[in-house]
Amino acid sequence: MDLVLNPVAAVGRGVIAACRTIGEVAIFAVVAVSHLLRPPFFGRLFLRHLAEIAYFSLPVVALTAVFTGMVLALQSYTGFARFNAEGAVANVVVLSITRELGPVLAGLMVAGRIGAAFAAEIGTMRVTDQIDALTTLSTDPMKYLVTPRLLAGVLALPFLVVVADILGVMGGWLIGTTKLGFGSAGYLRATLDFLQVMDVVSGLVKAAVFGFVITLMGCWCGYNSRGGAQGVGAATTTAVVSSSILILALDYILTELFFAT
Repeated sequence: MDLVLNPVAAVGRGVIAACRTIGEVAIFAVVAVSHLLRPPFFGRLFLRHLAEIAYFSLPVVALTAVFTGMVLALQSYTGFARFNAEGAVANVVVLSITRELGPVLAGLMVAGRIGAAFAAEIGTMRVTDQIDALTTLSTDPMKYLVTPRLLAGVLALPFLVVVADILGVMGGWLIGTTKLGFGSAGYLRATLDFLQVMDVVSGLVKAAVFGFVITLMGCWCGYNSRGGAQGVGAATTTAVVSSSILILALDYILTELFFAT
């Protein structure tokens, strides 16, 4: 009998723990966002985190976008050549980059860089009692540590995605004109004629959501870390993995909302 009940009990405990975690994260997010509506606002911290996310993440996002556009154009041409539809390469590249690959890949890159950094920084402050010291100094840790980061993430990711969209399309154009034999004017005309405002807007909305999720998970994992250096390492890993999974899951949900017919 135990062979049957023990696995069921383990599944039940896992579901309860998952529900508890989701509730804790939701409460954490609501409290952090509520501080945006109440003074004071630490503008200098906000600008520092905005630069950290937007400016210092530019190289990795730019390189990822350029090579993604190049590979996408090459693979699309190879596949469409089987159906004599090579002319659709520019359309597929711009649609894939603006709708999906731009926001998703930018989000994953930022999650690996910023989510880990935030979790490690706040986690170190937690295990060294610096967060308790802020409370002692009458400074709300949520307002000081979390809220500026959340706002910076929501504003920085759309900027990065705009850059990723431009460079991704440029990468496809570069391969299309230098390797695949497309004319530059014709490729750009096909790109602009096929692109719609909703394609770009949907990607930017996704970017804002992803930015919120990345910074939220980084802050939450760091804020609740325990157990010294080992706990900080576990919090960093959890922040990156959970952010990446949530990005992919939310990408599907948002795509359904924007484009389901």
